[in-house]
Amino acid sequence: MALDLANYEETAREATMAFWGNRAAAMEAQKEAGRIDQGGRAGVTAGKNMDGFLGLLADLVESNGLPLSSIHRKKSVVTLPGYFRPTKQWDVLVVHRGRLIAALELKSQVGPSFGNNFNNRTEEAIGTAHDLWTAYREGAFGNQSKPFVGWLMMVEDEPKSRCAVKNAAPHFDVFPEFDGASYLQRYDLLCQRLVKEQLYTSAGLMASKRGAANDGDFCELSELTSLKTFVTTFAAHIAAEVARL
Repeated sequence: MALDLANYEETAREATMAFWGNRAAAMEAQKEAGRIDQGGRAGVTAGKNMDGFLGLLADLVESNGLPLSSIHRKKSVVTLPGYFRPTKQWDVLVVHRGRLIAALELKSQVGPSFGNNFNNRTEEAIGTAHDLWTAYREGAFGNQSKPFVGWLMMVEDEPKSRCAVKNAAPHFDVFPEFDGASYLQRYDLLCQRLVKEQLYTSAGLMASKRGAANDGDFCELSELTSLKTFVTTFAAHIAAEVARL
């Protein structure tokens, strides 16, 4: 049976429009309340920016054979045991008949502080995955096949995320692929290596300009980290689990 990709391209455009629209609405609400967060934080604190992509993932789960009841998105039901820490809250869990089918994180970064945020996102992504796979190895989820572990990232497409970045490493040379790489290129390398090192089943990266609130336009940086690769890999995992069960 062919995979059902749930019309992901159109849904992703709608999700991108919602991403920017939700940020703008959060900032406007804070202005009206007389409370303004520093920098772009006002658009983050509402916590709804990536909801459109959460909806896309739910569509993929249902359209490839698992019931909606298997999809968990509320904070009270997205906690998994860890190994280096007691628990970790994920953005989406897919659990069916007591089996962990998938665990997914959805992140975003909008300027201006690309440097600090990139480092924080990198450390978080690596640590989260390492913690989960160690817990899996130690039997935290029972005796089951490997779940799908996904990381999906939206980054603002603007001059500061596109320009070359200098590296300060006084004692040893950085890897040449990082030499002069922009923050978007760094994110692309991060996502590729998260997959190649088997920390994540798939890691997707999208870049979008603020004007995409009107048309939902976004771009991708490589085939391995494209939304299509992420969606296809995720749908295939769901379909395989349905066939197994």
